[in-house]
Amino acid sequence: MSLLLGIIYVAFISLGLPDALLGAAWPSMQGELGVAVSWAGVISMIISAGTIVSSLYSDTLTRKLGTGRVTAASVALTAAALWGFSMARSFSALCVMAFPYGLGAGAVDAALNNYVAIHYKARHMSWLHCFWGVGASLGPYIMGACLTGGFSWNTGYRVVSLLQIVLTAVLFATLSKWKETGGRQGDVAGQGERKSLGVKDLLKLPGAKPALASFFCYCALEQTAGLWAASYMVLKRGVTAEAAAKWASLFYLGITAGRFLCGFITLKLDDKAMVRLGQGVAFCGILLLLLPFGQSVTGIGLVMVGVGCAPIYPALLHETPENFGEDKSQAIMGMQMACAYVGTMAMPPLFGMLSGLAGIWLYPWYLISLVAVMTATVECLNRIRGGRQTRKRF
Repeated sequence: MSLLLGIIYVAFISLGLPDALLGAAWPSMQGELGVAVSWAGVISMIISAGTIVSSLYSDTLTRKLGTGRVTAASVALTAAALWGFSMARSFSALCVMAFPYGLGAGAVDAALNNYVAIHYKARHMSWLHCFWGVGASLGPYIMGACLTGGFSWNTGYRVVSLLQIVLTAVLFATLSKWKETGGRQGDVAGQGERKSLGVKDLLKLPGAKPALASFFCYCALEQTAGLWAASYMVLKRGVTAEAAAKWASLFYLGITAGRFLCGFITLKLDDKAMVRLGQGVAFCGILLLLLPFGQSVTGIGLVMVGVGCAPIYPALLHETPENFGEDKSQAIMGMQMACAYVGTMAMPPLFGMLSGLAGIWLYPWYLISLVAVMTATVECLNRIRGGRQTRKRF
């Protein structure tokens, strides 16, 4: 089991590797391709669309192929899409490759999250998403090293693609390890004669709607907070662009480090308590953003928001099988991931529109509203699920 868990961790590093590549490479890509800076949003939305589609079909794929094969095939698809990016010489070519880029990410994300939620303790879910943060940090570093070394952005994508190809080979070579978990639902191809649940069936499940809303709000909170943090510090607090960029990066460091620490805290607190703890810390961090006590306090507030975000997502994912049953968890997991990506795709641009009309001062109030709605939906889910006992996992 330790070998399989290590493979899963590495797979999540791989999942995070491509996520920040576009942002790191776009300044170089944009000039070479001769397109507007804003066109990066088009590629990002196509990637998100592919991710949403594959998330919704993750239950069907996992039921037919098993988690191991879905993971290996998804990483292979992502590797192929990244290689396509490395070969692209036009914006249209990037758009074509962006959809399979997203398809590969969505299926493996939903499949692995559900697998870990069923088979492992809460600390492993926190560390799993900590490893995603490691990958998301390494991607821009690899791209930056290629660019400063005199290579093109194409080379950066090619290097990451080669890393994904190596992982694909490892995943296919270790498919038998996925069967050692005792043959639970969705682990092995051919298992699971259960009926595939459609969107309407899933929405009828008690607690499904508040669960989906919780994921939407969380990812809207994380993405909006990270995307607009530097702008808020520059325009509202008068921080220099360079200093603001450093503070904004600490927001993501807070998430990654927080998830590592939360893996140990879960030994004392259950998923419900972890979510509430995270919401409380994030709320306090946002309050610091509102106080006129100088740049340092604002920066500390951003870090606290990141630390507060750290336990929420892994804990919500981990309690999915408990809330809806292991037989339905993969289907509802896919929908949760799809709603999360919709929140990521829709809410940061909405804030951009609102701030353009009202001003950047709206930033903390927008974040508070997302935390408030998320708290309400999570508590609604807790009431509906009642006092179900926590499942034992090895």
